[in-house]
Amino acid sequence: MAQMNAAVVTSFAEPPRYQQAEVPQPRTPQEFLVEVLAAGLHPRVRTGAAGAHYASSGALPMIPGIDAVGRRPDGRRVYFVADDDVAGTMADQALASTRRSVELPEDADVAKVAAAMNPAMSSWVALRRRVPIAPGQAVLVLGATGNAGAMAVQVARRLGAGRIVGAGRDPGRLAALIAVGADEVVQLTGDGHATGRALAAAAAETDIVLDYLWGQPAQEAIVALLTARSDRSRELNWIQIGAVVGPAIELPSVALRSANFRLQGSGQGSVSGQAYLAELPSLAAEITAGTIAVTATPVPLADVEQIWPRPEVPGQRTVLVP
Repeated sequence: MAQMNAAVVTSFAEPPRYQQAEVPQPRTPQEFLVEVLAAGLHPRVRTGAAGAHYASSGALPMIPGIDAVGRRPDGRRVYFVADDDVAGTMADQALASTRRSVELPEDADVAKVAAAMNPAMSSWVALRRRVPIAPGQAVLVLGATGNAGAMAVQVARRLGAGRIVGAGRDPGRLAALIAVGADEVVQLTGDGHATGRALAAAAAETDIVLDYLWGQPAQEAIVALLTARSDRSRELNWIQIGAVVGPAIELPSVALRSANFRLQGSGQGSVSGQAYLAELPSLAAEITAGTIAVTATPVPLADVEQIWPRPEVPGQRTVLVP
């Protein structure tokens, strides 16, 4: 079998290592081999490589990476999302499929597309497929100082939000959210009562919440917002996207009975693969046009073992380049 260079996980307790691996072979007429140009090191990739993601098969060895920008055999460049049952994208070559890829214009910045598509997709799909946003609606982004949360502020503005509140812990990154579309920001602190009051004052009349945190901040925010709403029969759609703070909350039953509160998730499984594919072209066009901005930090794939343990720099996304 032909060999290629790849990041290979042989233990869930250790970073991937740069070593030789077999070149994957297309299995169906829809699959094709691409030369990988850039693959984003997303939080989802890290959890998968640690065996901790809910979609992880637990099988080793594995090549991490869930998406990438690659070059087809005919020279065209595509953004693609890897199928769950194939080797990942952090390698010289990877399998793409016509069912999960979109062609990119020649002037597309491959590093920026690889960096932005995954984090931007979470809010883009949530606001177009889970709870389609209506022009002028108010959005609260809980966890807006993370990379995906900060991008969600831009996405919400681009999709027509009339008012956007960003909430997060990092005061420096909170201030920067105003420049990319937030109307107001709220700092999340260890004082749950004070934070609840601040959220109620800024976002009581919110229509949609994009929640990247879950855990204690979500638990406190749900009660604070529902209690402060002027009209509790007005629908509040809470979209659970990430669980950075914790995997569970305690939700009082009265929250569901005393207000028009709808709680749902958005992610792999709750949205079909066909729906994700349908959203790829429009999102790729926005990133290529620069209307959804991202700072990409390219790193050679050969340095994967050294870069893996380093924390992500706020506002940036590491992109591995073979």
